[in-house]
Amino acid sequence: MPRHEFQPGKLIAGLFVTVAGITYLGDAGDAWETPWFAVIPLLVFGLALAGAVALLTGAIRRRRRSRRAATLTDNRTETAEPG
Repeated sequence: MPRHEFQPGKLIAGLFVTVAGITYLGDAGDAWETPWFAVIPLLVFGLALAGAVALLTGAIRRRRRSRRAATLTDNRTETAEPG
């Protein structure tokens, strides 16, 4: 399986949607009683948190990428000797 970059925003969104599904599954199986509106705040909070984490992750990756590009450019100009 080819490797891919880790995306924590998608992980958080998936966890919150899974918890919402388990909540409704427990209600359907008569394990507990869940009001119909109880999952809405859970999903809204989870998706908002996932969005914030995705934005933060993207900003960190862009900063690292630009810093790495600047370092490579600096190293190339320092090692090049005038002709």
